[in-house]
This record gives sequence, C-alpha cells and structure tokens, in this order.
Amino acid sequence: MPALKPTSFAGQVVWLGRVTDIETTLRSERLNDVYLGFAGIEGECHGGLTRPACVRTKAQYPKGTEIRNVRQLTILSQEELDGIAADMGLDSLDPAWLGASMVVKGIPDFSHVPPSSRLQAASGASLTVDMENRPCIYPGREIEKDRKGFGPRFKPAAENRRGVTAWVEREGPVALGDSITLHVPDQPVWAHLEAARG
Repeated sequence: MPALKPTSFAGQVVWLGRVTDIETTLRSERLNDVYLGFAGIEGECHGGLTRPACVRTKAQYPKGTEIRNVRQLTILSQEELDGIAADMGLDSLDPAWLGASMVVKGIPDFSHVPPSSRLQAASGASLTVDMENRPCIYPGREIEKDRKGFGPRFKPAAENRRGVTAWVEREGPVALGDSITLHVPDQPVWAHLEAARG
C-alpha cells in the first residue's frame, strides 16, 4: 500500500512567477514557464536548500538559525483568490501582489490540503506541501500601491485562503496550462491534534 495516494483532484497551472528582490518588493514577476530545481525556481529570492529561521519558527529556533527551506514556493488557488477579491470589494486580485510562485485552478479548499501532500506536474516535477501559508500585512502594502484604500482589507479577507508553501521534491519543468495532480498522505488524522493545539 503506497504511503501517498493519488487523488481524483487535478488542477491547472494558471499563473507562474517569482520574486527577485524581496528587499525592494514582495511583488512577483509573471512567467510563462519555470524549471523547478531542488533549490526552487531559479532567481527566486525565497529559493535555496536552506534558509534562516524567522518569526514562523520562533518556538523552535533562534532567529537566523540555518534550517531546511520548505518555503521555496508560495502556491495559491484561483478560486480562493477570487473569493478574497470579492470580500475585499475588488473585481480581481493580481497574484503578483501576493508574491506568488504558482496559481492553480480546480482543487477545492486548496489552502487546507494536508501537509506532505504532493502536487505532481505532467513532466513528473513534484512539489511537497509544507503547510498552510498564513496571511500577513506585506501583500496588503503591494495592493495599496495599485488600489488605494484596499490594502488593509487583504489580511482579514485572506484568512484560511492564503494558499500553501512548498518545496521541490523532484525537479522538472512546469508551464502555464499544465495539469497538476494532488497526492495525499495515506494516514488517519492524529487523534490528539486538538489537545496538542490547546
């Protein structure tokens, strides 16, 4: 019995991008295709095999500690982006404002796919989902530059819809229009999860 099970859920890659200078802007540049290497997308400032620990891991490591980089890509759902935009009062939400690496369409409740799920492209390139990406204030600052008055609306509207972070498990190319299939871990939910969160 495989530890990872292919599902009937397949999405389509509808947007690709990379952030090249995080010191200047979170904004992604749009791309038609990417090569997913073991360090992520070439030229992506979130790439690399390791990264310094940040506020997200402050309960585990001192800030700046070198740790494995499981946040090489930010992957969003087109359906969730549409929902965020509607709740913000916008017609649409540009993935570039959010520093997106990839947007997929067709996988329901995408931000809550199980950690360690795989997203496998037709080329065989595979991404391992780290976990849900939580909303922060930085995309709101990018939105505010282009849509005055709307930036502060992003964080509350994006709650539970901010997508996931992921790292490259198998290298390969991905292009706009490619199919991407969801594979999930074949294990029950840990019975003590709620107690551990408390």
